[in-house]
Amino acid sequence: MAEIRLDKLRKDFGTVVAVNDITLTFPEGTVTCLLGPSGCGKTTLMRMIGGLDTPTSGDIYFDSDRVTDLTPSERNIGMVFQYPVVYRGMSAYRNIELPLLEDKSISRTERKARVESVIDTLDLGRSANTDVSKLDNGTRQKVAVARAVARQPRIILFDEPITNVDIASKVQLKRVLKRLVKQHNQTIIYVTHDQTEAMTLADEIALMRDGVIVQRGAPREVYDQPNDRFGGWFLGNPGMNFIEYRVRRDDGNALLTEPLFNKPTRVDGLNGHTEVVLGIRPEHVHVYPTPTQDTVEAKVVRSALVVGGQHLLTLQIGDLTLKAKVQPEDGYDKATTVYVACPIDYVFVFERESGQRLAASVTG
Repeated sequence: MAEIRLDKLRKDFGTVVAVNDITLTFPEGTVTCLLGPSGCGKTTLMRMIGGLDTPTSGDIYFDSDRVTDLTPSERNIGMVFQYPVVYRGMSAYRNIELPLLEDKSISRTERKARVESVIDTLDLGRSANTDVSKLDNGTRQKVAVARAVARQPRIILFDEPITNVDIASKVQLKRVLKRLVKQHNQTIIYVTHDQTEAMTLADEIALMRDGVIVQRGAPREVYDQPNDRFGGWFLGNPGMNFIEYRVRRDDGNALLTEPLFNKPTRVDGLNGHTEVVLGIRPEHVHVYPTPTQDTVEAKVVRSALVVGGQHLLTLQIGDLTLKAKVQPEDGYDKATTVYVACPIDYVFVFERESGQRLAASVTG
């Protein structure tokens, strides 16, 4: 294991800043997912850690060792890329074993034990003696993962390893990767744009946008407490609902009313902000067939079945469009009149211009 430490790491491509002065530590023995949309800089950051790209400025340390100028082979890391890197004309077993043959300190018995261990972990037993050129893309990727793990490097870097495999292989690879990271206590950085992978595999998520880390924390923390509107939008399927509000003042109180609330609702901690954006996740929007004292009337514009068997409702409240997730038994047909409540415990307040979450709370 090794701790990875980045000190003001930067990468410019001409006038484009791909990674912007990132200072960050990846604790040893943890899985950190670099998560973000295409072009945010996550792969460039990983390539610098791996020695494939040279930083414009800044430094990289593995524990106390400065590795900024070392080659990939000198860094003792494993890497798995989007497309399977395998040695064709060899069996899957031989592919996994080959790097171990170069290390004369590994005995034949230990080499055999390492290879058989990863073959078992990755469910490669039936493919072990098959030429990799005859295997499907998903199985070849498992061979590439097994080879990286069997070397037992201090650090393994995964660059979207299940992006270019079929759906069935994606499901299987997610399952075996989850098992893998639990069994092998290595420091892992996993690059992905897929939030499901990140939420499933990571000890921590480092959310990237425009070359910087905008938030870092445990998966549920990043999901439940977004630092800004980007985090609220990017995480979630779909992301947060956002509603622009102009705050009304009354006797020193900041009040919110329509369209989300059927009575004046106080918000504290605005520090003079008069225009804000409220955010609430679709699963926290409560939908009822009959009115209650806290609901507002809405029309169902669309109802669609989504992952997990829930129904995603598109609701119209005056000029506002709102998304809500409901259980199948609570599904509603198009044009149905329903009644909506947004519990204040799940409503976040964001600054309108910057998108940053304010230290404000809706108190009712």
